[in-house]
Amino acid sequence: MLAARASAARAASRIARNFATVVDTAGVKVAAADNGEATSAVTVIVKAGSRFETKPGVAHALKNYAFKSTDKRSTLGTVREAELYGGVLSSSLSREHIAVTAEFLRGDEAFFVDVLSSYLTSTKFTRYELSEWVAPTCEAETTAAFANPATRALELAHNIAFRNGLGNSIFATPGHHLTAEDVKAYADTVFGSGNVAVVGTGIDHAALEKLLEKSLGKFASSAVPSSAPSKYFGGESRLDAHGVSQTVFIGFGAAGAPSAEHAVLAAHLDPTPSVKWSQSTSPIASSVPAGSSVQVVHLPYSDASLFGLLIQGPSSAAVKEAGKAAVTALKAAGSLKGEELQKAIAKAKFTAASSLDGRDGIVSTLGPKILSGSPASLSETISSLEKVDASAFEKATSSLLKAKPTYVAVGDITSLPYADELGL
Repeated sequence: MLAARASAARAASRIARNFATVVDTAGVKVAAADNGEATSAVTVIVKAGSRFETKPGVAHALKNYAFKSTDKRSTLGTVREAELYGGVLSSSLSREHIAVTAEFLRGDEAFFVDVLSSYLTSTKFTRYELSEWVAPTCEAETTAAFANPATRALELAHNIAFRNGLGNSIFATPGHHLTAEDVKAYADTVFGSGNVAVVGTGIDHAALEKLLEKSLGKFASSAVPSSAPSKYFGGESRLDAHGVSQTVFIGFGAAGAPSAEHAVLAAHLDPTPSVKWSQSTSPIASSVPAGSSVQVVHLPYSDASLFGLLIQGPSSAAVKEAGKAAVTALKAAGSLKGEELQKAIAKAKFTAASSLDGRDGIVSTLGPKILSGSPASLSETISSLEKVDASAFEKATSSLLKAKPTYVAVGDITSLPYADELGL
């Protein structure tokens, strides 16, 4: 087992080392690794997430303008040509980045890199596409996301924890007025050299760089989007909702760079078992009522983190019982030491290493590092986790719990517990 773990760590480290970060003539950071995959993928990452938006919902709309009409091809033309090549196009939005991805067969990179580049350089931002496609898609995504009480709780928790910036929702509010001119103005501020990174897998680095130089041409320069440094506030909110799982989020925030100690704390509390159908040795696992769940949430950002526990159950009583157990385990976690601490560190290292197993993980884990100019390597993360000791862990945990908690209840708010009823 130890040999298999070491082998997996070496493989993940090798993948990370294969990425070489450069700045091409267009001023775009480019990283690629070719490990013999059967298909290729290229992702454009733009520092244009919701924390930087100039108007509520504009980042969501900009994400959904991907693959719409450009100077080179119409929306229908992009769809037809992508299907002709057998490729897949997608876009996603986080609080700090927009990611636009093309996945395709080897040898078809010229077309798909040009499609991605066209999004950055010549999207038309037509009014009819906003009203007929972009806005309805935004509304549908928002409606689907907010039908999930866990998503609603996390969105509200961010707003309570950080207010503005990271507190901005990644979802546009239905009915909120946005114009095509609003979206274009935002694009003009974020689409530019110095604010874009490109990550490729299954493609040669030199070939990708050459294609980008050709398709981007003289890429306009762009000032780095401004956002006030994140500050944590905390607070409590309750949202009445019916026909959903009773949901509570208990969170704590911290400003500054992500902490290795918080990753270890998440691994320690995580009740997910290592063996299917067994019970985890997490201090929370044995106290969760049947039918209820506790999920550890650790969301690191460039200058802050949100750590918490998402508790869901069929009834308010079950959520209250699970919540009390979770808070008790969280408060006792600071005393972790010896074998238990080493176990948590090992789980955190595995989580970090396994995040590079798939393309989505590579992009979400290494993409922000590439964009910021940091070394795109797993070794630094593993090294920081290995340096965690009992003293540093206790100090970081104690500091986290001294902050004002962020508490959100979604469901039957007449019976769901208040923060103080769970021991906060």
